[in-house]
This record gives sequence, C-alpha cells and structure tokens, in this order.
Amino acid sequence: MLRVTNIKLPLDGDDAMLLRLCARAMGVSPEEVKQVTLLRKSIDARSRQDVHYTCTVQCTVADEKKVLRTRRGGKIVPDDTKPYQLPKPKKLPAVPPVIVGMGPAGLFCGLALAEMGVPSVLVDRGRPVEQRVQDVERFFQTGMLNPASNVQFGEGGAGTFSDGKLTTGIGDPRIRWVLRQFVDAGAPEDILYQQKPHIGTDVLQEVIRSLRRKLQQKGCTFLYEHQLIGVETEGDMLRALLLQTPDGKARQRAEQTVLALGHSARDTMEMLFETGIAMEAKPFAIGVRAEHLQEAISKAQFGEKAALLPPADYKLVCHLPNGRSVFSFCVCPGGSVVAAVSEPGRLVTNGMSLRARDGAQINGGILVNVTPEDFSSGHPLAGIAFQRRWEEAAFQLGGGNYCAPAQRLSDFLSGRPSRGAGDSGIQATYLPGVVWTDLHEALPPFVSHALEEAFPFFGRKVRGFDQGDTLLTGIETRSSSPVRILRDHTLQANLRGVFPCGEGAGYAGGIMSAAVDGIRCAEAICKGE
Repeated sequence: MLRVTNIKLPLDGDDAMLLRLCARAMGVSPEEVKQVTLLRKSIDARSRQDVHYTCTVQCTVADEKKVLRTRRGGKIVPDDTKPYQLPKPKKLPAVPPVIVGMGPAGLFCGLALAEMGVPSVLVDRGRPVEQRVQDVERFFQTGMLNPASNVQFGEGGAGTFSDGKLTTGIGDPRIRWVLRQFVDAGAPEDILYQQKPHIGTDVLQEVIRSLRRKLQQKGCTFLYEHQLIGVETEGDMLRALLLQTPDGKARQRAEQTVLALGHSARDTMEMLFETGIAMEAKPFAIGVRAEHLQEAISKAQFGEKAALLPPADYKLVCHLPNGRSVFSFCVCPGGSVVAAVSEPGRLVTNGMSLRARDGAQINGGILVNVTPEDFSSGHPLAGIAFQRRWEEAAFQLGGGNYCAPAQRLSDFLSGRPSRGAGDSGIQATYLPGVVWTDLHEALPPFVSHALEEAFPFFGRKVRGFDQGDTLLTGIETRSSSPVRILRDHTLQANLRGVFPCGEGAGYAGGIMSAAVDGIRCAEAICKGE
C-alpha cells in the first residue's frame, strides 16, 4: 500500500479525476490503481488565481516496488499504517468504573472501557440530549435557565451546542479511532478526511443518541440528573461517590472514577478541593464574540472562487509587545452566537453552527490570554473567581435578564457606547437578545487594550475583519478550564482510583483531545496500576 501526497485537485474534481491524478503521480495507468482511499483534503487558497484542493490518498497498485523505484521522493511513500487497537486489559476492575460527565471525554472513556469488556456507570447532572435540547431552546426564547440542563451541562457536553468541530493540534493514533466511532454512530463520512472536520450541532445530537444506544447495548448504565456532591475514602483510596439525585442523596460504590467534568462544573471543583484532591490554577483566555457577514469573509479568504467552496473560516493570532496574545477561537461559519450560561446571575457566550453552515453570518471568539498572575490570589480556584467576576459584570451590563452586552467595533475602538447595529447588514444572532452598550465595562482593562490593538492587525490579515460594523458580543470566558486536577503517570490523582480526565480537568482542549484523553484513562484503568 502506498501514500501519495500533495495531489492538486480542481474545485470541480470528482473521485474519478482524483484516481486519474493519483495514477499520473505514480506513473501508472488508471487501470493499474486497485483502490484509492482519501485521507486528507484541504483547500489551498494561497493564490486567489489558483484556488484548489490538496489531497493525500492511500492506494494500492499492481507493482508497488516499481512505483517506488521510479518515483523517488517524498510525495509517494510506503504506507504500512495500522489502525489503532485498544489494548487487552491486564486487570478487569472488580467494581464497574463510574464516569462523571457525559461529554466527549466521558462518552469515549465509557466506549473504550466497554470495547475492552468493562461496562461502566455514566453519571451526569444534566438530562438526556433530547430533553436538554428542549431546555436550551426554552432558555434561548424566554431566558428561563435550568442550571443543570443547558449549553454547558447534560448529555454530550458543551460541544453539543457549538459546531461539532473535530480539529485538534494533537497527534495521536487514537484520533482515527475516534473519528471512525463518530461515523459509525451517524456522523458524515467526510470527517475522516477533511482538514477541518465538523459534524454540526444538529447532526451531533443524533450521533450522541446513537453512542448512548451502543453503550447501553454493551452493558453500560446511564444515570441522568445525578450530581456528584461528595466522595468516600479509605486512607488514600476511593471507596464510593455521593450523588444528589431526583429522589434525594444516594451512595454509588466506586473504586475507580473518571472525572470527566467539563470546564464549567465549578461547584464540583470546589467540593473536590475541599476533599483534598490536589489541583492548581492554569491559564485560559477571555474576550468577545465577533460577527461578520459570511459572504464577506469567504470572499476575503477565497476571492472569486468563494461561491464554489464551503463557507470560509479564519485562524488569527496577534502577539503583542507586552507579551499578551490575542487569537481566534471556535470559529463558527454560517452560525450564531449562543448563551452558554450555566450559573444564575452570570453571562457567557459561545458560538454554534449547524451541519450546513448556511447562516448569513460567521462568528468567532476573539480572546486574550489570561495567566494565574492576573488572578487576585494564588489559590488554585482563583481562576474561577476571576471568570465569575466578569461574567457577573456582563450579566448586569446586559440588563440582568441574560441579554448580552453588544457593541459595534468602531464604537469599541473609539470608547463610546453603541446605539444599535450598523447599516451593513450584520445583525445580532444572540438569543434571548442584546443590549447596546460599551463592552469595556465587562472586560478587564488589559483585555480591552489587547483587543483594541489586535483588531486593526487582523484587518490586515483578513480584509474587512476590522470594518466598523463588526458586531462584538460579550463576554466569552470559558475557552478552557481555569483549573488543572493534578495526576501522575498512572493518570490518577493523589486520591487513588480517581482519574482526572478531559478538558475540565485541564488535559484537553476540544472534542477530539477530550475524547482521546477519555480513551487514555480507560486504558489506565485496565492496566490496574
């Protein structure tokens, strides 16, 4: 089997053309190519006059040795990559492991354990995704918040109401396994090869239900509306979890538990800290959501070829002289800004788009890095207090009813409150609604100053990014967890049997890396160390 890279495919090219181009690269006839599997497909728009796809394929030919002999160079290489396989358990747990949290880390930990013959108990304070969707829609329309079932909490985790983006910066053999599980659960096949794969919020909800059914068929138990409120220990060993359930408090026997909490389970973090589980403050980022017209961004990125391509996104970073960085985060083409609220009296934004990404606007978080040195104390949970302070300021600035403070970019740069949207057509997509104001009042001064410096720079990178009607909605505070629960080489905390996992525990940043970390924790459990 061979791997052929850097195949230049026209925008209107199909599978038959890809096969012919692959054959040409290898110096053989198309009839000699037995199989072609697309591994990677990305858009190359570096030249507006020559926008095309760049592909990597895996293929078989009749005489591979001849191809390698006559076509020397890095473009064609042997491909003996073997699919990732879960290891065989060295020790089966005597008691079913308990996974706290049903986001990607928790679900894929449960799936990996089940595939290794170890059914688990999955616990979440929130509701099944069907009911959760109803709770979220009700909040968007009425401002009536369910603190246990919202954009942050419930089956599927926070990523369920984003975009289902599967991009990741990690290189891990488990990634392909995760993508295959998603496809088997109903995700589109193109996530296996797209450079920036995404499922879409609407499709992801169906995928989560499919994963649940698979886990249940393998013997896993799901406990919804069950919140972790305490732990029982014997020495430095875990013995049980204490749960708040719809019927009162309950004790769940557990000798191994995976803390796949997500980055918003602040009360749980406080309880774990009081219990004595070691943790530390970590950096994160805060900022605003920026909205533009999708057509304008696509044209800026792809030129006149934009109509032939999927909606464009962007990836921007600006390193300032004072050491701060400003960067784009969770960009949602054709999407909307959403209320990612989980605590009463506080306001948080995020972005969301559907599979089709066919909305008129694009939004992205424009964030500034925050370090523990910015917090008011050296306490491990000081980052949570920092987030809450500015979320409360945003809530009050928005009128105290979960409407979000919003401002035109030209007004933000001039330091004056906005009175409404501009006449360029960019409208606020955030629900329950926005209040036009001055976002400086809901942002730390160092964040405001960094944003003021970065937007003109970004405008030089993407034409029109800094146009005056660009709509800013605030605030975004939960780009990642402000806390890391410490773990050793066995992936356990100082309380043995406790496996901190995923984004909330400080070991991931997005759906894919969280899912991979869940698999790693499953493997660690089955090592029995």
